[in-house]
Amino acid sequence: QVQLQESGGASVQTGGALRLSCVARGLTYDRYSMGWYRQAPGKEREGIAAIDSAGRTSYAESVKGRFTISQDHAKDTLFLQMDSLQPEDTAMYHCALFPIPAMNSMQALEVMTFGEHGYRGQGTQVTVSS
Repeated sequence: QVQLQESGGASVQTGGALRLSCVARGLTYDRYSMGWYRQAPGKEREGIAAIDSAGRTSYAESVKGRFTISQDHAKDTLFLQMDSLQPEDTAMYHCALFPIPAMNSMQALEVMTFGEHGYRGQGTQVTVSS
């Protein structure tokens, strides 16, 4: 059973930066996609960044150019570097893992937004104040 644990969320001011981490425990898959999605109270879930087994990345338009997804396979850890944070980035941030070798990063973004598949963490809160 894969378990995902996020960390790194905090309260920051507009323009600030944060780096989120997601450690995957019990990982036995060789090829998989991972990603980050967020959800704020009263708003729909949004897949914001994904990376597939080939290392390809995809981003939501809302974060493109500001957020960067990366991973350390040796440590089974996924990262999200968030720069130029804005109040609209305030949300609970979750990571997800999809043990589907053929899934690409764009598909992972869609599934995070609209589907319920895969493994998902409990989330870490990011609050951006103006």
